[in-house]
Amino acid sequence: MPKIPHLNTIGKVAEELHQPVHRIQYVLRTRPHIQPAALAGRSRLFDSHAISQLRQELNRIDSKVRQ
Repeated sequence: MPKIPHLNTIGKVAEELHQPVHRIQYVLRTRPHIQPAALAGRSRLFDSHAISQLRQELNRIDSKVRQ
């Protein structure tokens, strides 16, 4: 039996990363290499790899702000 991946909407990703939704949307809009794993209607669904990429980008943005 194939394993079903766990996918999250932007709202769930924002909750998981403790960030406002608009920050997640900004990163997705400006980093085209971060792609959804699937689409459900108009909703983008993200897997753990994409969430990891988002976390890295947010950390990179935050580290530049602190400098």
